[in-house]
Amino acid sequence: MQKIRLGVNIDHVATVRNARGESYPSPLRAALLSEKYGADSVTIHLREDRRHINELDLKLIRSKLKIPLNLEIASTKEMLKISLRQKPSFVCIVPEKRKEITTEGGLNLNHKKKFLKKMINSLKKNGSRISLFIEPNIKAIKICKELNSDCVEIHTGKICNLINKRKPYKHEINRIKNAVNYAHSLGLEVHAGHGLTYESAKVLKKIKNISEFNIGHFLIGESIFIGLSKSIKQFKKIIKKK
Repeated sequence: MQKIRLGVNIDHVATVRNARGESYPSPLRAALLSEKYGADSVTIHLREDRRHINELDLKLIRSKLKIPLNLEIASTKEMLKISLRQKPSFVCIVPEKRKEITTEGGLNLNHKKKFLKKMINSLKKNGSRISLFIEPNIKAIKICKELNSDCVEIHTGKICNLINKRKPYKHEINRIKNAVNYAHSLGLEVHAGHGLTYESAKVLKKIKNISEFNIGHFLIGESIFIGLSKSIKQFKKIIKKK
């Protein structure tokens, strides 16, 4: 049975660093320790406003990390240029609003569609695996296939909020299952991310054909109390298929 990979998002190590304008805690150190403790990849989101990760972080992590680096970026000319220069193993194209606290939903795939397709093709020719961050929506998945994406990453924010609030989530889990199965039938690799905790990971890991979970905020938060090693190992234990 195929194992589910764990991508560790270390953005919020940079958030803590930037709160005081210091050089610590180091995102590079977090990336290398994540690698040491069993992460299958490391995710960083280079936002347009550079609120956490910056270009130096990207350059250092890219040069030192032995496991794949997953770079999250908006669909802009600036981010395309940076990605082509740095050549991360994986690129996940995500929506981005300057005033949002965190990513609020999936991509609008009809916005700047021609540029998005050109961006995907350029990045693929440059050697990066491309994922598009979307809502669990059949129409969106069809467009991802048309755009020549390698993967889709399902935005799990809604179901995670429902689980956190102990509210019914049957409708949302069925929506995700249908999206995952459809994407898989088209030959797209399926990932899941946003808002995942121990509890929501336990629920979502039961869905067949999800290949990768990308987890950041909760995992880094837990590491304050139990350490990064234990936090990563706990998630690896949860998502391990039986």
